[in-house]
Amino acid sequence: MKILPYPTKYLWLLSLLFSLFLLPAGNQNLLAQEEVYVPETDPLVLKKLEAWQDLKFGLLMHWGPYSQWGIVESWSICPEDEGWCRRSLEDYYEYVKKYENLKKTFNPVKFDPALWAKASKEAGMRYVIFTAKHHDGFCMFDTKFTDYKITDPECPFSTNPRANVTREIFEAFRKEGFWVGAYFSKPDWHSPYYWWPNFPPRDRNVNYDPEAYPERWEKFVEYTHNQILELITDYGRVDILWLDGGWVSKKSKEELQKYYEHRLRETKSGYLKSQVINQNIRMDELVARCREKQPGLIVVDRAVPGKNQNYLTPENVVPDRALSYPWESCIISGGGWSYTPDARYMSGRRAIHLLVDIVAKGGNLLLNIAPSPDGTWQQGAYDLLKEYAAWMKINSQAIYATRPLPPYKEGKICFTQGKDGTVYLIYLAEEGERLPAKINIKSLKLKPGASISMLGTRQKLSWTFSSPGFEIIIPESLRQHPPCQYAWVFQLAGSGL
Repeated sequence: MKILPYPTKYLWLLSLLFSLFLLPAGNQNLLAQEEVYVPETDPLVLKKLEAWQDLKFGLLMHWGPYSQWGIVESWSICPEDEGWCRRSLEDYYEYVKKYENLKKTFNPVKFDPALWAKASKEAGMRYVIFTAKHHDGFCMFDTKFTDYKITDPECPFSTNPRANVTREIFEAFRKEGFWVGAYFSKPDWHSPYYWWPNFPPRDRNVNYDPEAYPERWEKFVEYTHNQILELITDYGRVDILWLDGGWVSKKSKEELQKYYEHRLRETKSGYLKSQVINQNIRMDELVARCREKQPGLIVVDRAVPGKNQNYLTPENVVPDRALSYPWESCIISGGGWSYTPDARYMSGRRAIHLLVDIVAKGGNLLLNIAPSPDGTWQQGAYDLLKEYAAWMKINSQAIYATRPLPPYKEGKICFTQGKDGTVYLIYLAEEGERLPAKINIKSLKLKPGASISMLGTRQKLSWTFSSPGFEIIIPESLRQHPPCQYAWVFQLAGSGL
């Protein structure tokens, strides 16, 4: 029977369902984690976290052989009854074999990360997170510990001078001044030490009890440590170690049960009821070894509350308020996390508003763009980044190195504040809306002598007291010819707030 990729006409729906699955629990889960967030104590890491919070805008890329089918990354080989795990074959083992054979046809000959780095820099992005290894275990770097990798002779791209894709991406983005981060999946569904062939996999978890087979589990721990240390040791400066697969963690059965309660209510298969087990890979030890090689390394052990989760990463959701810890929202720019044929990208207006909303609440935006199987980005991705570039060229000072200013938002207006005390009011325009003649601010107060200007112009604006706040008067010349689209930024000087 010929294998077919999941029908592309349903990909957008799967992505939407995946997002909707995450959204209801998103803010609830964030609030729960806020109560147990463990602040970092290493002064080098604290200094780097502060600098990371100044960057505000980053790029995330999901890429691997699965892009050839235009399917959700990794998840179709996971035997769970969820929308993003659906396969085009009923024979699970036949499907997995064909999926893993994608390695033999993966040949992204148009791969040129310098193009991506340049476009990302112009858009205002300042750091990049790349999927060195996703859950399926395929390595986009030249690891010594498995042949399931892009540099293996069975992969046609292995003969290309740029075959070590992770190195090439890191170097290209560093040249443009970016911080770099390695995405690494802790679960590995290809490893025989995680999914032991002696047993069928039942869900996303290890398919045997690590406490019953400690020697086998120890081999998996060593394998994981070795691969992460490769990335930290052999790939130059790495600023962020971004770990996925939060179910692989040191927790008691009671803790795991509590942690996944919200998902147990929502899943069809109830997989976590049968696999609430301890999957300890000794993260404290691993992080210490990594920081010996990369002092100040930021570690993001996603969805594992504790000292190794330096910042939190709400996925496809924006918190409804400012949070008390460092965080970034990872958001799909178009299609899915992985390459989607004919993906529809978000509009410039939505993209700018998304960035402003996140920054006003104290977070960073990590925007996902998925490369195609030939190693290129879709034109829609470049078009979206050009929208960011045009807006950031005028308004970036209201974004970079800012911090939240209560009450964060009033109606259509978001607030940010620079470290020098400068206040920015960012008016989020509705579709087709012109600059209004007057803007009323009720939640902030100005002192006499304060001045207001609009970024992108040299013109000082008039304002008047308007109890309980103030009112900005916009001249008709600016209303007719605003300096940018989608959102307008007003700078307050001498405000005495």
